Amino acid sequence: MTELITAGEPMGLFIAQDKGPLKQVKHFSSRIAGADLNVAIGVARLNHTVKFISRIGEDTFGDQIKDLLQKEKIDLSGLQINSEWKTGFMLKGLADNGRPETDYYRKGSAASHLDIDKLADLNFSDTKILHLGGILAGLSEEGYQATLKLIEMARKNDVQITFDPNLRPTIWDSEDLMIKRTNEIANLCDVMMPNIKEGRILTGKTAVEDIVDYYLQNKNSQIQQVIVNLVDDGSYSKHRQPDGSYQTERVAAIKIPKIIDRIGAGDGFVAGVVSAKLEELSDRDCLRRGSAIGAIQMQNIGDNEGLPNKAELTKFMTENQID
Repeated sequence: MTELITAGEPMGLFIAQDKGPLKQVKHFSSRIAGADLNVAIGVARLNHTVKFISRIGEDTFGDQIKDLLQKEKIDLSGLQINSEWKTGFMLKGLADNGRPETDYYRKGSAASHLDIDKLADLNFSDTKILHLGGILAGLSEEGYQATLKLIEMARKNDVQITFDPNLRPTIWDSEDLMIKRTNEIANLCDVMMPNIKEGRILTGKTAVEDIVDYYLQNKNSQIQQVIVNLVDDGSYSKHRQPDGSYQTERVAAIKIPKIIDRIGAGDGFVAGVVSAKLEELSDRDCLRRGSAIGAIQMQNIGDNEGLPNKAELTKFMTENQID
């Protein structure tokens, strides 16, 4: 049984070992990154079964990604491997404010050439959630079509679909196309999970209440719940109930002594929410777990190394009051 299926672009990651502009850095350490990969790892570490779908190159980064997925006990059967295109990678700097400089090398990557025909072999019969991000759709037309195909397959099997827009303007041909296609995909899903900045870009609204209503009041949308990561201000959820009423929840942010790296924290938040949904926890507990894992991840330099197992998460949530 596979509880969660997710798809996206995994990448090699070089993290600067010296502070300063990336162009001046001489020493880097090697890791693995990728928003949806981070979510897959975060959920798997909490003892859930996960399948990850992507395409990687027959190269060093591809081998590192396979090794990591195997280590995390994530199902690789949806991983396509080819020798024609290379696995993408990124550079990440060091910054005292937790917002390091990044530089991406992913145009024409193996993941952007995901073979949609091979998705037909996927089995959704025992799957509880399909989680998607907006990056795959932005990489290429193939990625966009693959995203729509996965949604279609999940719907046919009554699988809940969660979506994190993960806006990356540099991978899209234009901001207008990014907004149009991201909202199109969002409206086909059950749960929309933007951060507050993404919500404002996608809706043109400022207040969190207006952002969530932009989706929930759309008669052509299938969205039943909008969860907004308010970053330093916590998180907010509005969920349509079976009787047509709405349940709202708001959780405060966890105060962190020192933020080391914000990159990957949003993926940690999403991993927390998705794993909590797999366990059928309340909306409030989904936000609490998301906030906890996001806070843990901000205290680690890598994109996924800090993602906790069940014991580590329980210990952190016991020691940190989340209102």
